[in-house]
Amino acid sequence: MPYTRNRHILEIRGHDRAGFLQGLVTKDVSPASQALTYSAILTPQGKFMTDFFLFQEDETVYMDVASSAAATLSARLNMYRLRADVTIGDSALNVFCGTGSAPEQARQDPRDPSLGWRLYGDRSGEDGSDWTALRVAACIPAFEIELTANSFILENDFERLHGVDFKKGCYVGQEITARMKHKATLRKGLAQVRVDGQAPVGTDIVAAGKNVGVLYSQSDGLGLAYLRFDRATDDMQAGPARVSYHPPQKPS
Repeated sequence: MPYTRNRHILEIRGHDRAGFLQGLVTKDVSPASQALTYSAILTPQGKFMTDFFLFQEDETVYMDVASSAAATLSARLNMYRLRADVTIGDSALNVFCGTGSAPEQARQDPRDPSLGWRLYGDRSGEDGSDWTALRVAACIPAFEIELTANSFILENDFERLHGVDFKKGCYVGQEITARMKHKATLRKGLAQVRVDGQAPVGTDIVAAGKNVGVLYSQSDGLGLAYLRFDRATDDMQAGPARVSYHPPQKPS
């Protein structure tokens, strides 16, 4: 799947724009920074709705979101707007994404250095990088593939991806997210697995006759999976593919 196909840019203006967003999204947006911020908006029950990138220029905050989520995100923002001095509209900006040497004014992807940069302007698309391979190698979930509605962001590694801030104060869904943060161990979530063969995205993973999780993106013998960690082993099956999970080594 091309990385920047079907992206949409929303723009948020008005005197209350920073405070308005601060109470809604998972990442701190109060600093007036031009750097990219990766964030998400959740339901009041703490479930994932959509992720996006944020950056600020002059008197505007821009939100780079999947086109398929733009209308829902805009409607949700307007629902919370009430009497805040905020306007939410569509931007004419496009996004071009690449790796290697970054053009002037490009912004680094905050999730992982291997994901390169994003350039906002007239141009759209990507430079031909193999984004699926890059995501799988770095264990990065993608919207509408691994990142699905009603999942939890901590199970999708948002803390490692710099997509959630535990010091910024309240936002929609914050209480559930904080509660999960302080659990001793997550019992299920996103993981990188080894894959011998191939299986369609969304194939169930089975071990010893029990469902262990779901296999998603795959590349070069690796895959991204949503796993029940207490059931995951080095001998699992996803359709015709053999799948193995080796928990990451804990620092000594």
